[in-house]
Amino acid sequence: MKFHVNRDVFSEAVSFVVKLLPQRNPQPILAGVLIEASDEGLSLAAFDYEASARTTIEATVDEPGTILVHGRLLSEIASRLPNAPIQIEVDEDDGIVLTCGSARFTLASMPVQEYPAIPEVSGESGLVPAEDFATAISQVAFAASRDDVTPVLTGVQLEVSGTQLSLVATDRYRVALREVAWDFGDHGGTGAGDEPTTALVPARTLTEVGKTFAHSGDIQVAFSGSGDREIIAFTSGNKTVTSLLIKGNFPPVRRLFPDQTDHYAVVSTSDLAEAVRRVSLVLDRSAPLRFTFTEDGVSMDASGTEQARATESVDATLAGEDVTLGLNPQYLLEALGAVKSEFARITFTSSDNANKLSPVLITPQTSAGDANAVSFKYLLQPNLLLR
Repeated sequence: MKFHVNRDVFSEAVSFVVKLLPQRNPQPILAGVLIEASDEGLSLAAFDYEASARTTIEATVDEPGTILVHGRLLSEIASRLPNAPIQIEVDEDDGIVLTCGSARFTLASMPVQEYPAIPEVSGESGLVPAEDFATAISQVAFAASRDDVTPVLTGVQLEVSGTQLSLVATDRYRVALREVAWDFGDHGGTGAGDEPTTALVPARTLTEVGKTFAHSGDIQVAFSGSGDREIIAFTSGNKTVTSLLIKGNFPPVRRLFPDQTDHYAVVSTSDLAEAVRRVSLVLDRSAPLRFTFTEDGVSMDASGTEQARATESVDATLAGEDVTLGLNPQYLLEALGAVKSEFARITFTSSDNANKLSPVLITPQTSAGDANAVSFKYLLQPNLLLR
């Protein structure tokens, strides 16, 4: 095997395929990047049985072949090479020799025959606008649980229904929901009257997809496989990421979102976020922050150890009765960061149980008097956080 390739193109391709690999892999072979050189150019791929990444780039191939080399090491080397073309070839001892300008590296090759087959995807697919999809992921994925004890809560539920794709995540204390346009395009698929297509994707993998494809035009999303090997694939341009789906039933959290929205406060998103950051400095870790909503605005009150105390008020418009409740400040800040509008509407939902505080619903609002069409909703449960 022998090929020549542009340094920047090669470095970016290697960086892309190793990004999804875990830092520590129990099987050393899965730390490798598979590089195939053919008349069509170079194909680079990485796979750890759960997620895969694959890309193709242009290269001058003198001798076709396939090699497997340690991915993170190759990525670090490629990113630091001088600005010159890269040549990679296999020497007589099956070592991999990389030359760039006056720099020369010899790397050990890994056994190609032991590497698992990269998943191929063939199934129902559609298109989503990359920028909208990336924004939606950033608005939802943070609400997924980081506790592996309940695997279904570590994922983001994707659901296609008609011309909409919704993303939902929850960690039991909060629920984030965002909807984006979905286009079956020329790829066939189901209509609005058919059963929705769902996929529970690991939040970590989906977050990387959002970062990688944010400026890619459209992303093709394909659902494939069956049984224990159901996968989802995201493709844009010359890059494809696949992910094994999480098995299990995602909780029916959509029904928690209320219909009534006549008791609410509208507040400047940035003013409230800055005040919450300041006041919560004195709070003990994981302690709730006390909020009081009145017609004069919203006031925050925090008491911590060492007799530290902080209070602050922010202007707000309140419709309905005064409300006092406790909220996790970090969860609220993440919601305010995801709202993506100048004003946020905080709705106080009602409950049949008088002794139980109902969740607050946080949505974007384009101005202090007029709610926009809401495609992002965030539900936060206060009573689990009060002491």
